[in-house]
Amino acid sequence: MDFSQQLQNAKIGLKNVSSVVRYPDGRSFLESRGQNTEIESTVGYVIDTKPDDIPSRITENIYLGSQDCSELEVVTKYNIKHVLSLGVKPFSFAVNHRFVKCLDLPETNILDILQHQCYYFISNAVKLKENVLVHCAAGVSRSSSIVIGYLMVTEKLSYEDAFKFVKSKRSCIKPNCGFENQLKGLEFTEMYF
Repeated sequence: MDFSQQLQNAKIGLKNVSSVVRYPDGRSFLESRGQNTEIESTVGYVIDTKPDDIPSRITENIYLGSQDCSELEVVTKYNIKHVLSLGVKPFSFAVNHRFVKCLDLPETNILDILQHQCYYFISNAVKLKENVLVHCAAGVSRSSSIVIGYLMVTEKLSYEDAFKFVKSKRSCIKPNCGFENQLKGLEFTEMYF
């Protein structure tokens, strides 16, 4: 028996396995035996289905959390007056709110978003000594990147120091690799805030 026949016989004996593949644009496909079948269309991020409604206090007035933290009961309980929503459609209630389009993709320019859409919103709340919640879907990548970048600028911290500080307050944070690289570059860039 030649090698190609052995390979063919081995292939026949393989267990049928299916995998779900999700693309950055939110499309999902079921891959099985070379067949790709679209199974759902969702948003461009992985949806967090576990309740996570306790925001992490990062500084005196800055809180970091998931979309569950932007519920009215949570905002009221933590006396949050400002909500910055990154990539997650906002809930409607009476607080100062800003929604920022932001996908959790390495190629998203997180520094531009920080500089032009988030920095002054957070700074204004801190200056007023009012609590601000920075959140995304899971409170892991987008929102943590904005808070880390904010601390790097305002406290003159390195990426590593800002990351360690925020992680000590919210252990699940993990900026995606693109955000991490951009934030590390912020140490050596003169950005005007």
